Amino acid sequence: MRETTVIVVGAGPSGLATAASLNLFSIPNIVLEREDCFAPLWQKKSYDRLHLHLPKEACELAHMPMPASYPKYPSRIQFVQYLTDYVSRFGIRPAYNRLVESASFDEVSEKWKVKVRIVTGGSDEFEEYSGRFLVVASGETSDAFVPEVEGLSSFPGKFLHSTQFKCGKEYAGKNVLVVGSGNSGMEIALDLANYGSKTSIAFRSPVHILSKEIMQVSMFLATYLHLPFNMVEYLTVLLSKLVYGDLTKYGISRHEEGPFTVKAKYGKYPIIDLGTFKKIKSGEIQVLPELTSIRGSEAVFKNGKSHPFDVIIFATGFKRSTNKWLKDDDLLDDNGFAKLKPPNNWKGKRGLYCAGLAGRGLAGARMDAKKIADDITTLL
Repeated sequence: MRETTVIVVGAGPSGLATAASLNLFSIPNIVLEREDCFAPLWQKKSYDRLHLHLPKEACELAHMPMPASYPKYPSRIQFVQYLTDYVSRFGIRPAYNRLVESASFDEVSEKWKVKVRIVTGGSDEFEEYSGRFLVVASGETSDAFVPEVEGLSSFPGKFLHSTQFKCGKEYAGKNVLVVGSGNSGMEIALDLANYGSKTSIAFRSPVHILSKEIMQVSMFLATYLHLPFNMVEYLTVLLSKLVYGDLTKYGISRHEEGPFTVKAKYGKYPIIDLGTFKKIKSGEIQVLPELTSIRGSEAVFKNGKSHPFDVIIFATGFKRSTNKWLKDDDLLDDNGFAKLKPPNNWKGKRGLYCAGLAGRGLAGARMDAKKIADDITTLL
């Protein structure tokens, strides 16, 4: 059994930020990652055209700014390079191909015991780690989720999750359905349309559509003018209505609650429009209601109509499997998110912490990592 002070589960941005913060205090730690690289979602499971949707200052990890030479909204490749430099600068050396099977607190030794399976070459080897502290940093986007759709298994075309999509060029000239109208779904639909696919996107729920400029105005109103939350949200919705007009004309409904309320209550981000709406207005992208079933090559929708497709891309988000291996009921809910709201989301009992699981993006992960390291320092 390998002994250390802190065991960090996950080498995504949250885990890296936590390890960096611990390393600054020279606190021994081990980072366990089930994939063969750090930040696997960014390195291997994101589409080519992806850029950060928020300004780089809002996406920096703890203790290291992004290069001044980077644009305001860095590309995926630039962000991965930033993470590579980050790992090097702070001497982070994750243990890769380590899938956590169980993590439980041992009352006798008063330490966390973590059992992992080595997932290379079909190996059934196991390792055990012991540490006084355990940090769950396995991410909000750890397990790709494809909903059960009646008839999907008989679909003769290709279907995939958004994590498997790279570029629309592969699908030029094909009838493609994107299921899911979040930021990934909207940007994938844009990429498909740009490369000449006959693109449709299925909307299940009401949304808010904002531009980067509207988001910047909102941040300015909140950060520099210190306007009340309700006033910022009201003005943000007003700007969205002025820019995008009546969404129902295009088969889209606007959420009755404000975009930041929706984010806080349900964890759903507003759509940051990068040009998709323009193609929806022009008819280059067809909006369809909720997908209900598949009949052969035909997709059937909530309005009873059906359309044929060659490819279906599920931009339907992620689940978290933390509850399968973490033997603790206090810190995380059944969906793998922090039970407590910020600013108390990051700390549990008996040396258990979580980073980046409160629905606050990279900025939240940065804050959690610093708080966790500071707290552990006071306990050593």
